[in-house]
Amino acid sequence: MCGIAGIYGYSPVNQQLYDALTVLQHRGQDAAGIVTAESGKFYLRKSNGLVRDVFRTRHMKRLVGNMGIAHARYPTAGTSSLAESQPFYVNSPYGIALAHNGNLTNSEQLSEEIFREDLRHINTTSDSEVLLNVLAHELQVIGKLMPTASDVFAAVRATHNRCRGGYAVVAMISGYGMLGFRDPNGIRPICYGIRHTEDGRTEYMLASESVALTACGFEMVRDLAPGECIYIDSSGAMHSEICADNAKLSPCIFEHVYFARPDSIIDGIPVYHARLEMGSSLAKKIKRERPEHDIDVVMPIPDTSRTSALQLATELGVEYREGFIKNRYIGRTFIMPGQAIRKKSVKQKLNPINLEFKDKVVLLVDDSIVRGTTCDQIIEMARESGAKKVYFASAAPAVRYPNVYGIDMPAASELIAHGRTTEQVQEEIGADWLIYQDLPDLIDAVQAAAPDVKIEQYDCSVFNGEYVTGDVTADYLARIEAARNDSNKSKSLPADESGMIDLHNDDTSENG
Repeated sequence: MCGIAGIYGYSPVNQQLYDALTVLQHRGQDAAGIVTAESGKFYLRKSNGLVRDVFRTRHMKRLVGNMGIAHARYPTAGTSSLAESQPFYVNSPYGIALAHNGNLTNSEQLSEEIFREDLRHINTTSDSEVLLNVLAHELQVIGKLMPTASDVFAAVRATHNRCRGGYAVVAMISGYGMLGFRDPNGIRPICYGIRHTEDGRTEYMLASESVALTACGFEMVRDLAPGECIYIDSSGAMHSEICADNAKLSPCIFEHVYFARPDSIIDGIPVYHARLEMGSSLAKKIKRERPEHDIDVVMPIPDTSRTSALQLATELGVEYREGFIKNRYIGRTFIMPGQAIRKKSVKQKLNPINLEFKDKVVLLVDDSIVRGTTCDQIIEMARESGAKKVYFASAAPAVRYPNVYGIDMPAASELIAHGRTTEQVQEEIGADWLIYQDLPDLIDAVQAAAPDVKIEQYDCSVFNGEYVTGDVTADYLARIEAARNDSNKSKSLPADESGMIDLHNDDTSENG
């Protein structure tokens, strides 16, 4: 999962793109990058690390221009070297820079086509570079010195026809404008907003989440529709068109469970309210299964589950307590690249308040259970702190299948619920009782957060194994199993070995 942003303005955009990335940092902590444009030139800074570490004053000064795109990355498979960081760039046609959130399920096939038929070279293993070259080729085919909005839409339509998977994109065409588009199923989120200058001109911003717009002073207009492209040309005029046939909104429900910030609105649904509803529905299930429960206290696993846990406690009529204090200088363990790092980080990340556990029956609430190794350690900490019993509740159903649309939810063999019953998972993590949210209840909870918003279908593939693009085969899953298995993930390259492209005027000799 990654965070993307793009701004078309009438004053320098470097600082606001930086601010947007800090707000989207939860979506990726592996690398960050910004490209700005001025007078037909691109100015790039990207590197491994958190946003605050990648950009120094000297880099910000060189990111000149009133238009730019930005990216916060974490890898779904393979290497996390600096060469894989985004945005990517190609010089033909026109000069195009692109940042992407999601995953192409036919990336290998496209790479072969690009080499043999489009005569283009792919320098990394990133499907984002593949997507960029597909878009560049389709613009090249149009063959106009000055492309119109209709030409851009035609190229995006052809890109949709070739690419499969879930993706949200921001891109710039040097000297011509900025665009953003969303896959035909609307799996990955992207929205846009506007802001008016003092002289009445309109500035535009695209971002993965609405919170990035509001943090930068933009008013959210709406989410992009599935298959839609928005193009802001060099005169500042905005154009939009649905560039895909049979587009159908099937957004990833895991955005509401875990990834998105609670203060974001995605496809018209407030994430915070969705998580409240998840807590309510989970409480109802607990009452059904154990009407005479002996729970003394409900505690969240900070931070994502806090909203659901608080509502669950309220519905059950039991105490809510903060039993764990989180070290906010440790990243999200779910998106760390290797199991050894994840294991080490849990006790660095969470510290129990012993008095809150002593002699109590504790219900711990988490947003989901993926690998289960952190659950094991957290439950052990609760017992060591004096809990009589430790129950564990997941605000999401059991994660049994890998995600193929841009979330590193990893090889099936690493998912604790894959091939196991709830009772077996309960035993694996060492809980006295384990309860999962039911999938129909999760869907109803998200829908109940915005009753006027009608979404007919969600991508729930990690829970039910049903992939909305219809092209995910057993062979494909076997290939991503090999790529995503922790034992096969490569280490990051040092900065001076990564081959970072120096587009213009960026000091690449120092990493940070």
